[in-house]
Amino acid sequence: MEHPENSSEYAGLQVNSGVEQPSIINPYLKRNRIRRRELSPAEMVEGIIKGDVTVLSQAVTLIESVNPDHQARAQEVINKCLPYSGNSVRVGISGVPGAGKSTSIDEFGMHVLREKGGRLAVLAIDPSSERTKGSILGDKTRMEKLAQHPDSFIRPSPSAGSLGGVARKTRETIILCEAAGFDKIFVETVGVGQSETACHSMVDFFLLIQVAGTGDELQGIKRGIMEISDGIVINKCDGDNVDRCQMAATNFRNALHFFPMPERI
Repeated sequence: MEHPENSSEYAGLQVNSGVEQPSIINPYLKRNRIRRRELSPAEMVEGIIKGDVTVLSQAVTLIESVNPDHQARAQEVINKCLPYSGNSVRVGISGVPGAGKSTSIDEFGMHVLREKGGRLAVLAIDPSSERTKGSILGDKTRMEKLAQHPDSFIRPSPSAGSLGGVARKTRETIILCEAAGFDKIFVETVGVGQSETACHSMVDFFLLIQVAGTGDELQGIKRGIMEISDGIVINKCDGDNVDRCQMAATNFRNALHFFPMPERI
């Protein structure tokens, strides 16, 4: 006779039947909407060169696609845009999460547009979830002034598992923005910390935004992102935080003494 504790009724790993989940698709969604005609690579390049930000956005979406058919078209677009690229000032902006990268870019960008003129493109990289694979892409909400400026273009992109703080196609996106006439490009990295160094190789100036309480002189021995930074900004230095920010600035100055002088190009 089977012992009652060994039966399925008393099993410790017994799984109860769950509740049926509703569909993730809106049942009221109209499926008979008119699909927009896809532009050919030649039409995309023509629109990009004219500075059409709508076509530029479609082209960026195309090069970020993992569809093999899209990749072939994207490569053709990039090749045709290459002769029009390489004429911008590229600035990479990194820092710990919550350091104020997006709000600082909003102020930096408005200052640049007021003082220097021209056109500014901001490529903001948002982290992608390891569980759902989704990304909020919400950095644009913190750039209220730039979002309304006619000479600015803000493009959030998911990291999609790419390491180094940038997206998989950030380099290609920079080429498209340059071809569209943007002579100033800001690249806002994910904000993951010391290993976020891939952005440095694709920009002219790499800015690190820090806040008080993120470390001491020991960071100078650890190297990583601090070693490759061209400039360091201590953000949120107001109110009761002024003394802590001044102490953090002193610690960072001391940390810089550990770094060897970079080779002159």
